[in-house]
Amino acid sequence: MTADLSQLVKAYDVRGVVPDQWDEPLAELFGAAFVQVTGADAIVIGHDMRPSSPGLSRAFARGAAARGVDVTEIGLCSTDQLYYASGALALPGAMFTASHNPARYNGIKMCRAGAAPVGQDTGLSEIRRLAETWLDAGAPASDAEPGTITGRDTLADYAAHLRSLVDLTSIRPLKVVVDAGNGMGGHTVPTVFAGLPLDLVPLYFELDGTFPNHEANPLDPANIEDLQQRVRAEGADLGIAFDGDADRCFVVDERGEPVSPSAITALVAARELARHGGGTVIHNLITSWSVPEVVREHGGTPVRTRVGHSFIKAEMAASGAIFGGEHSAHYYFRDFWNADTGMLAALHVLAALGGQDGPLSGLVAEYDRYVGSGEINSTVDDQAARLAAVRAAYAGREGVTVDELDGLTVTTEDGWFNVRPSNTEPLLRLNAEARDEATMAKIRDEVLALIRG
Repeated sequence: MTADLSQLVKAYDVRGVVPDQWDEPLAELFGAAFVQVTGADAIVIGHDMRPSSPGLSRAFARGAAARGVDVTEIGLCSTDQLYYASGALALPGAMFTASHNPARYNGIKMCRAGAAPVGQDTGLSEIRRLAETWLDAGAPASDAEPGTITGRDTLADYAAHLRSLVDLTSIRPLKVVVDAGNGMGGHTVPTVFAGLPLDLVPLYFELDGTFPNHEANPLDPANIEDLQQRVRAEGADLGIAFDGDADRCFVVDERGEPVSPSAITALVAARELARHGGGTVIHNLITSWSVPEVVREHGGTPVRTRVGHSFIKAEMAASGAIFGGEHSAHYYFRDFWNADTGMLAALHVLAALGGQDGPLSGLVAEYDRYVGSGEINSTVDDQAARLAAVRAAYAGREGVTVDELDGLTVTTEDGWFNVRPSNTEPLLRLNAEARDEATMAKIRDEVLALIRG
């Protein structure tokens, strides 16, 4: 086996093609490195439904236990269920999943106790370095007595905790279509939704890590077409799609039209601000202008940050924020150890919709005030040169502000755009927004011409 760990390890997780780059002996090394870096004497591990996940998870457990660490295995779970276990048990955790990626991939999402992130600067680089050092000779022997490996079922407790954070006692009956994409939503939704006045129409709830129906990536419009059609056919009140590890949720309204994750961020922010009596709300720099507007209107303080889970979580902790949201449909809650949980966001949507008589399209219209381009990727030969060309075209224009918090953001009175380089591919990612369709299209096309020129 060979592995270029600089390619496998990214700012948040380890991903590789199974088994060419990522197999059980390597997982065992990561288990040993993880406990050495975190200094843990006990950890919790979970895995998704991919065929390789149980073996990789158990190998990681063996590597950890060999160094004297007691391992709690919670088995099949969503990523936010693993975060629940890390928070409730106060243990570092490891989740074996490749999230929304194709079936041939797998990886690890790691956290410290209380679901605190393990990022590039908070342990991931050291874990990678140790695993690279041990690739040929193996991890050094430990003098510690081997730890135990025991199983524990956390699904019911996870569901109960989420239900305790949202008042669903008086919602009206709703018909909801849920597309689990053969991912872990098929495992968690029946327990979390149990007993609610919901007529649940399940799509692809069978756990199957080969994803026979469509990829479990609802960010791609092609992967929510079945959900949209079923919502219309059923006359449902809404549809919800989860990604492969069920830590993100995407929503479509009663017409089958997608609801922007920024609108969901604003809706949930308003509810959390009301519940907490104000507070700070984090949003990344490519969420809609609607988000900070709604936060201010509801007595909160918006804080803008870079794209990415590690940045959001760090800012959540530093500011004591009550909630955070990203354009990618990651939603973070202070009451969930600052971790992201799409399931809790989904419960908020159900509570908001079920607490009034109108359709979802009318409810979210208040939070969806601008026209966005969505994320547009362009393959380029030289990211820095193309980004510099865009910067040069806009710098110094009257009424234009430019910042480089994350890539390049240009703001005018009528709209804004952000261009960010991908860390893993030769791509530039464009997001644009404006007050109307024509202005957004003009901004989008002008910037794309610069990027692709």
